[in-house]
Amino acid sequence: MRILIMGGTRFIGVYLTKILVAQGHEVVLFNRGNRPIPVEGITQIQGDRTSPEQLKAKLSQEHFDAIYDNNGRELSDTQPLAEIFHDRVQHFVYMSSAGVYLRSDQMPHVEGDPVDPKSRHRGKYETEAYLAQVGLPFTAIRPTYIYGASNYNDLESWFFDRIVRDRPIPIPANGLHITQMGHVEDLAQAMARVLGNERAIGQVYNVSGDRYVTFDGLARACAVAAGKSPEELAIVHYEPKNFDFGKRKAFPLRVQHFFASVNKAITELNWQPKYDLISGLKDSFQNDYIATGRDKAEVDFSVDEEILK
Repeated sequence: MRILIMGGTRFIGVYLTKILVAQGHEVVLFNRGNRPIPVEGITQIQGDRTSPEQLKAKLSQEHFDAIYDNNGRELSDTQPLAEIFHDRVQHFVYMSSAGVYLRSDQMPHVEGDPVDPKSRHRGKYETEAYLAQVGLPFTAIRPTYIYGASNYNDLESWFFDRIVRDRPIPIPANGLHITQMGHVEDLAQAMARVLGNERAIGQVYNVSGDRYVTFDGLARACAVAAGKSPEELAIVHYEPKNFDFGKRKAFPLRVQHFFASVNKAITELNWQPKYDLISGLKDSFQNDYIATGRDKAEVDFSVDEEILK
């Protein structure tokens, strides 16, 4: 297949590009050209996706069998692309988010659960609904928290920063909130499994790890990955309502239960996560955190100090 990836030079897109090229597909990237391409020799079309005029000028004469829209956040990001390739593409794969789900007393979230109209990810769901309404052969992927080497969000690295420096880990509430992590390579593999799968057309899939973990458990798992004793980890619980952090981020995860069933993806995509939590965190620690020298970088712990005192 000839495949267009929107983005393709950061995190998910890098893993996905390498997988698709290894499978023999012709991959074309559309991005601003600010970062190196992940595979030498593939085609890159430079442009600004926020400009409908640029999208039309640079893509309207191109032919693709499939499109991966990895970085559209709002409907206005994706609609011009969908209009250009309406009736001209076999598959349109959209990167959505499990963050669209409404909080529920019944967990895990499953595809079809109510969505939160006030979610900061509501643009993702609006895009899903639009793609279904206009009849594009789409599939939407809803990951929970994504981690792994080259993660540009401070997620596992937030824990590693404190663990390698033997600092306490400030965790909100009682540390028993349950969350879910999915390795970026597993996510990219699931995305690749969508291609050529007619059963996936018009479907939404939660994609993440197949186990859940408490906040305290995640801290201990990060300690194991970093070669430290989880029993000697100093975890400090605090009540976040007692603090006014402003726009500063005191903890990298939403303070609520947040996890989703991946049974549908496993069943219908013939997919299975390669990484369990410990092996995935070890991969991230060795091949990113240590490899980039972050263990020796200067880190601002002022928010921690405010909590700890």
